[in-house]
Amino acid sequence: MGEDERAGLRNQYIGFVFQAFHLLPGFTALENVMLPLEINTNNQAKAIANSLLERVGLSHRANHYPTTLSGGEQQRVAIARAFATTPPLLLADEPTGNLDTHTGSKIIDLLFELNREQGTALILVTHDESLSEKCDHCYHLAEGKLTTKPYV
Repeated sequence: MGEDERAGLRNQYIGFVFQAFHLLPGFTALENVMLPLEINTNNQAKAIANSLLERVGLSHRANHYPTTLSGGEQQRVAIARAFATTPPLLLADEPTGNLDTHTGSKIIDLLFELNREQGTALILVTHDESLSEKCDHCYHLAEGKLTTKPYV
């Protein structure tokens, strides 16, 4: 596959929640959430994006740019964007790494809630033991070796 084909598959099947958010600074919160939908030429992009922003508690900040949003708000926009295309797979890299404990806890609750509602497979990478304990299956990578990590 060429790069365009691989990008199309990623857009259609995989959602990403990055540790550093990766919101486009020249786009509003609404436009950031709409972007993957518009790439797929979804004519309901604005309605879906507005609905997701409402779901993550940011409908009142839809027209704000990332630089005017707090870290927690930016992460919620990133989560809304990741779920916008209802991907079968969601990859989350340290989704609370840049957040304070209270905000991080809210973000994780939201992430798992949307995950359950949409039936998305979630692969979560974290150094946070308490977060990993919330997952159905855990693997531990140390010194190049991947092992299962049972939780009781």
